[in-house]
Amino acid sequence: MIAAHLLRRSFLALIVSLAATVALAQDKPAGTDFEPEVGQSGKDVVWVPTPQSLVDKMLDIAKVTPADYVIDLGSGDGRTVITAAKRGARALGIEYNPDMVALSQRNAAKEGVTGTATFMKADLFESDFSQATVITMFLLPDINLKLRPKILDLKPGTRIVSNSFTMGEWEHDRSVQATEKEGCQSYCTAYLWIVPAKVAGSWKLPEGELTIKQSFQMITGTLKADGKSTAIKGRMSGDHISFKAGDSEYRGRVSADGIKGTVRSRGGTGDWSATRSGRAAS
Repeated sequence: MIAAHLLRRSFLALIVSLAATVALAQDKPAGTDFEPEVGQSGKDVVWVPTPQSLVDKMLDIAKVTPADYVIDLGSGDGRTVITAAKRGARALGIEYNPDMVALSQRNAAKEGVTGTATFMKADLFESDFSQATVITMFLLPDINLKLRPKILDLKPGTRIVSNSFTMGEWEHDRSVQATEKEGCQSYCTAYLWIVPAKVAGSWKLPEGELTIKQSFQMITGTLKADGKSTAIKGRMSGDHISFKAGDSEYRGRVSADGIKGTVRSRGGTGDWSATRSGRAAS
């Protein structure tokens, strides 16, 4: 009798356990779409979504147009890529988590932008994003710094926009904030950098020589002309150069081995040009 009683109790426990399992399965059927959780761990960072109001401002500060190719590094649920695609740009999301990639693809399909919004499962550090005209990201500062050398080798003029985190001593060119009224509670600042052309070294002018030292987009150096040496100070914005030498303001556009532009001084405005005669050691 005792053995039979124990057997009945074990059987009832098994039935209860099976019923609970079935109930859980009904709550979350097999094949249910993946839903990300804020703070879930990833390869290099945890996932925290960029507020949509800041996504909009990130694309605004980068001046994204239909002519652009936007690549989002660590694209998460795909919202930045999808927003860029809805503005007419081609956009690619690079994401390591395959579940997030699949989620992004579903989101793009819901928004009707699968033709221009694409996603790939890949490691940021092994990916080629050299064709981008705009790069967006929401990564940690140490990841930004690891990516920085690769970013600085991109085509001059490429726009880089980061949510909240900077690039170390490479100072940003502009910043913008989303407000609480716009629905942004945290991580509400976007920073913009424009990849500068590499101009450090010696340049020959018809009337003398220009020597440039470069620290990211900032430039200093000397202009030797007509027997005088004048200190210069200015900055790069992509392939556009501007600097002052005494009372003269120089502006120009840099090509592979030359600069052409205009110079304004007390005597009026004229043209100037220079050809590269030597590169600074990298």
